[in-house]
Amino acid sequence: MQDEIAIKVDHLTKIFDKQKVVDDVSFRVKKGEVFGLLGPNGAGKTTILRMLTTLLKPSEGNIAIFDYDIKKESKQARSTFGVTGQYASVDEDISARENLMIFSRLNGLSKDVARVRAEELLKEFSLEASADKSIKDFSGGMRRRLDLAISLITRPEIIFLDEPTTGLDPRTRLQMWETIRGLVKDGSTIFLTTQYLEEADNLADRVAVIDHGKLIKIGTPDKLKHENGESTMSLKIMDKSDIGRSVEILKKNLNSEPTLIDSTIITKFKETKQAIDGLSELKNANISISNLTIKEPSLDDVFMALTVGKN
Repeated sequence: MQDEIAIKVDHLTKIFDKQKVVDDVSFRVKKGEVFGLLGPNGAGKTTILRMLTTLLKPSEGNIAIFDYDIKKESKQARSTFGVTGQYASVDEDISARENLMIFSRLNGLSKDVARVRAEELLKEFSLEASADKSIKDFSGGMRRRLDLAISLITRPEIIFLDEPTTGLDPRTRLQMWETIRGLVKDGSTIFLTTQYLEEADNLADRVAVIDHGKLIKIGTPDKLKHENGESTMSLKIMDKSDIGRSVEILKKNLNSEPTLIDSTIITKFKETKQAIDGLSELKNANISISNLTIKEPSLDDVFMALTVGKN
């Protein structure tokens, strides 16, 4: 059975003052997946997100949300999604409960239904103990949980998360990750922009990398790491007289220029077989090594390889 498409983007372009900030971008987001949009500052992430959520009109191209054309059926499209920006438009001087009630009413819920929904969300996001506190007294993590709760009032099928853990401490960030995983488990489709590559690596089923408004690569984090990243091997040569031979052996087998720090050789490789062959040849040459470590490529490595120095 073919995967159902939640978001369909075709040849999306946005021009500001004769400058293309989004340049012919196309992709698909499957229902039930977490789709991560990555790119350096100014790459076009926020502009794409604003077009997807009908806050900006595309200069060219088409967007469909569950087959609703956002140009012709924007109201129907908006009914399928919720948006959590970096800062929601909550009233800082009233409580979380009151904010949830207000937003519930604005979303068309009756007073009684709004009260029930507010209580459900306070419980779901562990805000019951602070429900009647002023928002200005909330911690960063509590505030982000409230932002997300507000976006879920109408139980949308798609949730757009714009930098959802910006400014959070590591512990609270992990808590938010668990909340996002719970939403996916319950059937939500997540569209995520983030400045934290570790976040995309942990949460996203697929990642799109954009730079200067252009889509550079798209795929699963593992696929991108395999295709564009390199593993790093570090080892210490026990006998300093063997260092020269060791460097040449590793250079030949790993097809990479090693770096030498004292008696430690650091080198990169693409394929596991290259590392195995290099280590085997060192053994056959009776070269003793120690402190062998191998580090797999990270999404950070992929991001740097795809974006740094690109025009």
